[in-house]
This record gives sequence, C-alpha cells and structure tokens, in this order.
Amino acid sequence: MEVRQLNYFIKAAEMLHFTDAAAASFVTQSTLSQQIKQLEDELGMLLFDRVGKQVRLTEAGNVFLFHARQIILDIKKAKQAVFELNNLVTGELNIGVTYAFSSLLLPALAPFLAKYPGIMIHVEYGTSGELENKLRVAELDFMVAFHEQEDNAGLEMQPLFSSRIMMVVEKKNPLARLSKISLKELGKLELILPSNGFSSRDLLNEIFRKNNISPRIKIEMNDVHSLLSMVESGHWATIINEKAISTWENLAAVPISGKELFKQAFILWQKGAYRKKSAILFMEELMKII
Repeated sequence: MEVRQLNYFIKAAEMLHFTDAAAASFVTQSTLSQQIKQLEDELGMLLFDRVGKQVRLTEAGNVFLFHARQIILDIKKAKQAVFELNNLVTGELNIGVTYAFSSLLLPALAPFLAKYPGIMIHVEYGTSGELENKLRVAELDFMVAFHEQEDNAGLEMQPLFSSRIMMVVEKKNPLARLSKISLKELGKLELILPSNGFSSRDLLNEIFRKNNISPRIKIEMNDVHSLLSMVESGHWATIINEKAISTWENLAAVPISGKELFKQAFILWQKGAYRKKSAILFMEELMKII
C-alpha cells in the first residue's frame, strides 16, 4: 500500500469519477484505475461499484475512506514536525477566520511578519461551519470564531474573550445617544444584519423568535466589513458583537436592555493534531493585540 494509491483513492472517492479524479491528480485515467485496482487486490475487497463511467463507494470503500484520510493527515503532521525541527520560522500558516474577526485579525499580521518574514500566511474567511469542516481535515492550522462551547466534537477550544451583542449605529445617528434599547424597539428599526449561518445571526433569530418579534431586516450581508461600512455611511442599524467595531471610530454601540447577550470567542484547534510552531507564535501575537 503506497501513499500515492491512498491519494488517488481519496480523490476518486471525493469526485466519484475516475476521469476527473485522474485529471485532478495529474495522471492518466488508466494509471489511476490501475493503482486503485492494486489497492483493492491488496485489501481483498472492492472499494468502488463501477457502473459505466460513474462510480460509487461500496460499504468497504466508505470505511476505508475514513482511515485513508487519517493516514494522509498523519503523514502531513509527521513531515511538518520534522521540518520544524530544522527551521522554526519558515513555512506556511493557514488561518481560518469568521467574518466577525476581520478587523481583529488584521492588526496582528504586520507585526508577526516583521518578526518572522519567512512565514507565508494564508487567511481564509468563512462561516464557522465552513471553517470547522476544513479544520477537521487539516486544511487549516487553526481558526478563530465565536462558538458555542458545547458544540466542540473533534475540536480543542481555547477561550479568547467574551463580547456583548449590541446595537451599532453611526455616531451622528440620534440612536447613538441612547443609553440602551429594548428588543421591542429594535424590532421597529430598519436593520442590516449578518446573513443566516453567522453565529451572531443565529443567536438573534432565536432571541427574536422567543420574544415574538419580527425584525425589519432590509439587508443581509455575508461580509462584516461591508455591513459596517453601510452602517457608517447611513441611517442603518445593525446588531453585532461590540468587538467587531473596535477599529471603527465612527460607529457607536448601544447596549440592549434586559438580559445582556454575550458571545464567547475561541481559538479552535483540531483535537490531538500537531500544532505548528508558527501557529503558536501567531496566537501569542494575536493575544497581545486583543
């Protein structure tokens, strides 16, 4: 059993098409098919049902796919660990960040790269669910997100801070002078909110539902920077965690009356995974900023 065979099998299992999988693996279809056949012969079971040009995983294929991915992941971890013994300040760092953290992450990038210029950083924005899927298959080294602590299967969660959910408006907006605002009053305002799937939006949906309030949502956006830019330039209001506006001088946050609403921010790691030295160093830099 060879590593390349495992990679060919995983690609074919993901695409369920040998021709496409071969192209994605930069080999001919006959080569890919032959290597998978050798793998099946060694295992003594078919991994794919072949129906014309289409294929689908057998029960054995589904079982083997889980273990094949784990083997490839362990090989990547081993290579990274050995590499870092010789060179602690080069390589790539893949960071997942939910949209609400865009303004918090950016101030940490420049000072970190000034200290460690040999590191190449890839920052990927997405929803918490999207990034978690990539973290679990080691496409990310870690991610930063607001998260529910009980929903942590396969993840290690390092607390960062808690942040209140507040109404946010432009400082010249008359609403900025309020000492607080009720949920009922919020329900009467024209709101720009994060799209469904954002942790803060999911929380708001639940709160409005429990209080029988139908908010006047005029715009939904999946980019927090664009959302806050809209609020900054007009009469709009939004509801978001107060940390998200820490670098926005022209915005004001107004507390929501009643029970205070909080979101907890975490650094999320794949449970049991090797942590790159560069990831640990970056988190130290981010903690200074936050």
